[in-house]
Amino acid sequence: MSRAPTSSNVVILDRDGTLVTDKGYLSDPTELAFEPGAVEGLRRFAALGYRLVVITNQSGVGRGFFTLEQLQLVNARLKTMVEATGVRLENIYFCPHAPDANCDCRKPALGLMRQAASELGFNPASAVVIGDKETDMEFGRRAGAMTLLISTNATSNLRDPPDLVVTNLTDAAAAVASSRR
Repeated sequence: MSRAPTSSNVVILDRDGTLVTDKGYLSDPTELAFEPGAVEGLRRFAALGYRLVVITNQSGVGRGFFTLEQLQLVNARLKTMVEATGVRLENIYFCPHAPDANCDCRKPALGLMRQAASELGFNPASAVVIGDKETDMEFGRRAGAMTLLISTNATSNLRDPPDLVVTNLTDAAAAVASSRR
């Protein structure tokens, strides 16, 4: 039996390489595919009472590789795919800028975290941030959140080491459930 979500139960997910397979500048919604363990992990987080949010850098727009409209089609398809698993995705926040734009919304900057927290009513420091890159870990650290890195590689030389290293979202959900008891 799942608990009703509360404002402090929020998981912030990176998109590519965490939730869906990283295909490099994905612009075609039909190419979206869940990472192994993603569906089970999403369901477990939902059953634990966590609200799920995606925050993702999508510099392909700023680099001219695809349009904002194409990105919005990919995001709409992702939301549909997640909801088809029986899980609700609160929202998808994205930075469309190229890395040299020096914007406040590109992870590890906290602009999108502040926007999500304001719109959805949660404390970023109470969130769990899950991603597959060092910038995701720095993003979570800057927010004061618990950080989980999805990786099968050694992480000893990371500038911003995560709280936990897991192999997929299923393992992430199990680890968060254990650590929050």
